[in-house]
Amino acid sequence: MGSQAFTGSMVILGGHAAIGAGATTMLGLHVVTGLDPVHTVISEYAFEADGWLLPLSLTLFAAAATVIAAMLARDTENRGAALLVGTWGLCMLLIGAFPTDEPGLPLSMSGGIHRYAAFVAFLTMPVAGLILARRHASGRYARTVRLLSLASLGVLVLVILPYVLRTFGVEVTNDDIPAGVTQRLVVGFEVAVLTLLGLVASTSLRAAGAPRRAVATSRRVAGIS
Repeated sequence: MGSQAFTGSMVILGGHAAIGAGATTMLGLHVVTGLDPVHTVISEYAFEADGWLLPLSLTLFAAAATVIAAMLARDTENRGAALLVGTWGLCMLLIGAFPTDEPGLPLSMSGGIHRYAAFVAFLTMPVAGLILARRHASGRYARTVRLLSLASLGVLVLVILPYVLRTFGVEVTNDDIPAGVTQRLVVGFEVAVLTLLGLVASTSLRAAGAPRRAVATSRRVAGIS
């Protein structure tokens, strides 16, 4: 492995470490609050005494997405998907910085930013996954990335449905549907996609380094300095 590919792999490893830390922090938040994960959406954990763990977890996910997006972007053909991954990371920061409104209160500016940033995030990661799964169709992770991305988009429909119904005057609460379950499924699928995209980026770096190593070897055999 060339020095650049090795350095890139180490950077991506740091991104995966940030994902692990973010997931651990999120799990810890669920444990210490003891709220009902079936009907309580993740955003509402911010109102608990240990709610500071939520923006911390999201910031770690954002850092991981930034690292992986940067590594993906080193391959020109991956840059469109890399931009989407970077956008996902930015949305994670916005979601953490602008908390949702407490239940029963009208939509505020902070709540609006939170809501629409979440929607953009939920949409961009699976689209990035589908793009890269198609681009690297023969790769070892392509099928899994594609399935997880499609699953995320499928569950996202269930997440959005209550908001659509309320627009048409149909009042739906978190007690009527397992909003906590559907939201957590989307988040879980997308974090899994992000993890796999880090592996895709690492594979791309190694593949890009192989031709350079071959050229260098040919030059040495030919006696060219």
